[in-house]
Amino acid sequence: MGRFGIAARFALLATVWGASFLFIKVGLTGLSPAQVALARAGFGALALLTVLLVRRRPLPRDPVLWGHLAVVAVLLCVFPFLLFSWAEQYISSGLASIFNATTPLITMLVAAAALRAERLTTPRITGLLLGFLGVLTIVGVWRGIDISHELTAQLACLGATTCYGCSFVYMRRFVSPRGADPVTIAFGQTGFATVVLGLLVPVVAPTPVHLTVPVVLSMLALGVFGTGIAYVWNASIIAAWGAANASAVTYLTPVVGVLLGVVVLDEPLSWNQPVGAVLVVLGILAAHDRLRPRPKTVAEPEHTAAGR
Repeated sequence: MGRFGIAARFALLATVWGASFLFIKVGLTGLSPAQVALARAGFGALALLTVLLVRRRPLPRDPVLWGHLAVVAVLLCVFPFLLFSWAEQYISSGLASIFNATTPLITMLVAAAALRAERLTTPRITGLLLGFLGVLTIVGVWRGIDISHELTAQLACLGATTCYGCSFVYMRRFVSPRGADPVTIAFGQTGFATVVLGLLVPVVAPTPVHLTVPVVLSMLALGVFGTGIAYVWNASIIAAWGAANASAVTYLTPVVGVLLGVVVLDEPLSWNQPVGAVLVVLGILAAHDRLRPRPKTVAEPEHTAAGR
């Protein structure tokens, strides 16, 4: 695939991941948070299974790998899907997308604690401090701490991104060394999550389902594209551009999420939310040492100059 095709996938990935929080909000008009999480995981697993069948990719037979994928499914899918869905009952979809942008910083913090090779350097500490300041700005701590559903929902979003951080570190430690196909790994995660959530929903969310066209379409988009096909797009972008450049999608998803929330759902937007989001993004850039001007060097080969 050419450079334009990868760039188009990058734009689609940022749009779909940013819109995921809008899809969750719409889904909650007819489903409980647990039902939204189940639909998201289930449709994502079906989409990935279809990709595997079309590509004729065999499933791995390593039982240890499947055991690790079961752990990743809980950390990367079950808990975050439930927490974000529950949180959006009380906060806007745009605000949830802003909190999701803290994932790279929390991942870095968890990695520093769990992996010897990921020690905290000066740029990383600076990035974490900027990110922490951004979270405090988003929460609006100067207004005082009021233990309400809104604050609890914001903490739930941070709990979800903490789960993401733990899952990424776990994957790097136990899953990546086994060299499994990324789409197969994604299917294993979403497949296990579907089973777990399918068992939990009748217990934690035995509420009636009110299906409307917007609810059904939102769940299809959230599962098939935001949770399924997006993994395939992300894998191809990483292969073409490298992990560092591919991670730039993190900077765009909150912009898309906030914009869609304001335009489509008419959600309110306080000044401190975008300011806090900017601080979080600056923290990510600082942690990757991208804020300092770099000296000019000899031109690099074309394939490394392309910039998730």
